[in-house]
Amino acid sequence: MSHTATTSHETGGKNPGAHPIVGHLVPTWLLVFVGTALLMLTAITVAVRYIDIGEFNIVVALGVALVKAILVCLFFMHLRWDRSFNTLVFIVSVVLVLLMMAFLIMDTRQYYDSQFDGNAPNVESTLQANAPGAPVARFKPYSP
Repeated sequence: MSHTATTSHETGGKNPGAHPIVGHLVPTWLLVFVGTALLMLTAITVAVRYIDIGEFNIVVALGVALVKAILVCLFFMHLRWDRSFNTLVFIVSVVLVLLMMAFLIMDTRQYYDSQFDGNAPNVESTLQANAPGAPVARFKPYSP
C-alpha cells in the first residue's frame, strides 16, 4: 500500500480531501550538526563567563548569542529554504525592534541625573569594612 500524498490537482480534482505537499524536509544529519553547534556555542558562552577578559566578556557573549540566533532562524525556522519575502519580513521586524530599543535608550538620558548613583553611605561603609578593595561597578561617592 502506498502512502504518498497527492494534491487534488494531481488527481484531477477527484480527491478533495488530499493535503498538498508543503514545507521542506531537512536531513537529520543537518539538524544534529546544527544542534551540536548550538551546544558547543552554549559551552563557549559558559566558559567565557569564567575567563576574565574585562568588558570584552559581554562582546563575546553577545556575539555567540547572535550566531546562535542566526543558526536557529536559518535551520529550525527554515528561513534558509523559505521564500525571500519571509526572510525580508523577519529582518525588517528585527531592525524595527532594534530601532525601538534605540529610541528607548535615548530616552533614558532625560532622567539619568535623577537616578541613584553609587552606594548609600551605610552600604559603602559596610563594604569597605568587610571587603576593602572589592571591585565595585561604579565607585562614586554618595551625594544626596
